[in-house]
Amino acid sequence: MAACGGSGGANTSPPPDGRVPSDARVLAVKIDNVAAARPPTGLDKADIVYVEQVEAGLSRILAVYASAVPSVVGPVRSARETDLELLRQFDRPTLAYSGAQSRLDPLIEAAPLNALSPSEAPDAYFRSDDRAAPHNLYLRPGNIPHAPSGRNAAEDIGLRFGPPPSGGKPADEHTVRYPSARFAFTWSTDRQKWLVEMDGTPSRTADGQRLAAATVVVQQVTVRPSVFKDRWGNTSPYTETVGSGPAVVLRDGKAYDTEWRRDTAASRTSFTTPDGKRMTFASGQTWIVYAAR
Repeated sequence: MAACGGSGGANTSPPPDGRVPSDARVLAVKIDNVAAARPPTGLDKADIVYVEQVEAGLSRILAVYASAVPSVVGPVRSARETDLELLRQFDRPTLAYSGAQSRLDPLIEAAPLNALSPSEAPDAYFRSDDRAAPHNLYLRPGNIPHAPSGRNAAEDIGLRFGPPPSGGKPADEHTVRYPSARFAFTWSTDRQKWLVEMDGTPSRTADGQRLAAATVVVQQVTVRPSVFKDRWGNTSPYTETVGSGPAVVLRDGKAYDTEWRRDTAASRTSFTTPDGKRMTFASGQTWIVYAAR
């Protein structure tokens, strides 16, 4: 992928020194998720972890930071068209990514976000020598700079934290399958969190800590072919995050059937229980996994 020139749109470019605007609060980082890219660095500090399907049935992660920003995040990979619609829920977030297809550049430039690829902030990225390219590009958020706010980014999109609603069914495991990837979430009574597995292997951070989520949302969406292809000719899937449909919310060892709704790209996504009340989320990291219906 060529590095993206994401600074050509009106009011979308960062300042000339590669820093983000002083009022930018949310940092989104596109993270590689194939086996050669694991374990990730800094993923455990994200407020929200989005999982989406990409070419060849594989997965990629979009990690969103606000309350805490780690010193290093990665490995960083390229953006997809899906990310632009997804991130419209936030107020001009910064998107850190390795680059994008040249045909996608104009859409990134026009999007209401601060696009930050290595070409725009070379001092914020580095290549590690402990793994092979392209799985070795990392971001130093402090060189942007992007300071933590102390407020969970999930609040920016209207997610509500609090005690669990009534109902729900006891659950100790839930699996989501893509054509070439698999995620499993197992409830840990000791940690009071959902332990993450990828492709049958326990997921850990670079320092050996087990990845775990307080809440997991499995959101049923339409996944259709886009007009873009990767360098090998594989069609890039597009995940539609505007619309409505069923979702399962996992929290506190239970599974809650909910309905998600997002009327326009400028709207936030709401999650409601069958009785029409807003779904509440457990305090901590939230994983939102987009599953094709």
